[in-house]
Amino acid sequence: MHTIYLNGTDYASSREVHEALKRLLDLPSYYGHNADALHDCLSERIDPIRLVIGSWGEGGAADALEKAALVVEDLGGEALRPD
Repeated sequence: MHTIYLNGTDYASSREVHEALKRLLDLPSYYGHNADALHDCLSERIDPIRLVIGSWGEGGAADALEKAALVVEDLGGEALRPD
């Protein structure tokens, strides 16, 4: 299982969260920076993802992290959310 760690407070926007996901998960150059594109790219992988979210952050960053967590879980991975 591939584990990645993200803290929402490190990002000011949804775009920044998706840029981090692209980098950490080595997503293709055509990655669309949204939950649907994340689902499409991750569904092509064999190994599930464990997403550890240290904090939600605010606004678009928090929204993007929640959607990413749902995508990871939908594809059989694990999302560990902050309390």
